[in-house]
Amino acid sequence: MPSFFIEQFGCRATQADGAALERQLLDRGCNSASTAATADIVVVNTCTVTASADAQARDAIKKLHAANPAVRVVVTGCYAQRAPDELAALPGVAWVVGNSHKPQIPQLVDSLSTAASCESANDFFPAAALHGDSTVPFHSFAGEQLYPQRRGNAAPRLGKILIGNIFDRTEFLSAPVLGGEGNHTRPTLKIQDGCDSRCSYCVIPFVRGRSRSLPPDTVIQEIQRLIVGQTFLSVGTPSSLVPSPAREIVLSGINLGAYGRDLSPRVEFEDLLRRVLDETSIERLRISSIEPLDVTRDLVELRFDRSHGPALPYSAAIRLRPHPRRHAPLVPRRALCAPRRTHP
Repeated sequence: MPSFFIEQFGCRATQADGAALERQLLDRGCNSASTAATADIVVVNTCTVTASADAQARDAIKKLHAANPAVRVVVTGCYAQRAPDELAALPGVAWVVGNSHKPQIPQLVDSLSTAASCESANDFFPAAALHGDSTVPFHSFAGEQLYPQRRGNAAPRLGKILIGNIFDRTEFLSAPVLGGEGNHTRPTLKIQDGCDSRCSYCVIPFVRGRSRSLPPDTVIQEIQRLIVGQTFLSVGTPSSLVPSPAREIVLSGINLGAYGRDLSPRVEFEDLLRRVLDETSIERLRISSIEPLDVTRDLVELRFDRSHGPALPYSAAIRLRPHPRRHAPLVPRRALCAPRRTHP
């Protein structure tokens, strides 16, 4: 089986995706390399929230190819969903997989190890060959088809693209995280994905899709699994199994404050936190990626509720700060100005 390495960029939700992908590859029998230089396949999990994030991903891919021209690079994440053609044109990129089809990456890794038998004569890899259960329409094509003017002996070999409409995703895409992925002792559990807001400056809804939530019962089960302590393959000693009981878990999402609004019946985020604290024995619970407008009085009171113990650390307390140009209700300008004082 091929060895792999995952290069991470971006937020905790992206890191949680990378941890879940690592778990899937390990379960398939792939070997986790300690560095990208020793890996057969490198998965670059990208961010696209800023132009700087895009540039960092491109630079990393170029350096990977320069250091080891034989390495096969699979690019995924938000940048891959937004501009797959830009990434497919980079040297060394074998596949560009959008967030819409990120669960298919383990199957792609299998296909890369037997690429000669999977590819057709015209260098077109049919996405239908992926034996996944995805029902989202996809677009699969060789990167060379994007730039027909570059064909010829001097033309660079461009990567293939697997992408679909992220808004067609209605289910929550996640894989179990058993702890220890990336040699991290604090596992990150993604319980929400996507965003329904349409801020003028933000591209995230168009690369993550609509807000989708992990059902509360599943959240409880995953946390209990992490608390018990599963075994994972250590990168330093691939042949050994190391128990890793979690004492602290990070709940992540694109917008945690929107958790449960898509579920039926609707679930409030603070109600989920109460269930986690009441039904599990987790020592510390950390919260990330929540907007100030989604901070309710119940959430603040839960932070200081001593009946639940010290499970919510101080860093989970929300500091309310003004964020101009966020998705806040429009307030007439005159309402923001103090009435002019008149002198007699």
